Amino acid sequence: QVQLVESGGGLVQAGGSLRLSCAASGRTDSRYVMGWFRQAPGEEREFVATITWSGRTAYYADSVRGRFTISRDNTKSTVYLQMNSLKPEDTAVYYCAAVRNPYYSGSRSATDFDSWGQGTQVTVSS
Repeated sequence: QVQLVESGGGLVQAGGSLRLSCAASGRTDSRYVMGWFRQAPGEEREFVATITWSGRTAYYADSVRGRFTISRDNTKSTVYLQMNSLKPEDTAVYYCAAVRNPYYSGSRSATDFDSWGQGTQVTVSS
C-alpha cells in the first residue's frame, strides 16, 4: 500500500474549475493504478476517474467525461484531476485511491482499491 494525501479542494461557482492533486508516498516504486472517487452526503462513494500506471489509459464516469481530465506525473508520484465546467451536482468529498494491479482494466468498484486518502471537499455553488 501507499499513503495518499489530497489537496486542491474548495468552493467554486458553477461553471468554474478546480484542480485536485494527490501525492503518494511509501512504496511508490510499484506500478499503481490511481484514481478518484467521490461521495456526497447520504450517497455511496462513486467512481469518478482512474488512470493506469503508464498514464496511457484513463477511464471516466459518464457524468464527468468531457469535463474532467485525470493525469499523473510518476516523477512526482502525483495524480491530478482537472475539473472544468463544474456543476452543483459535483459537490462531494473527493477521495484519491490506488491499487497495485498490472491487469487493471477499468474496474469502477471502490472495493478494488486498497489505498485511500483522507478526502478533500469540493463545493460548487449555483
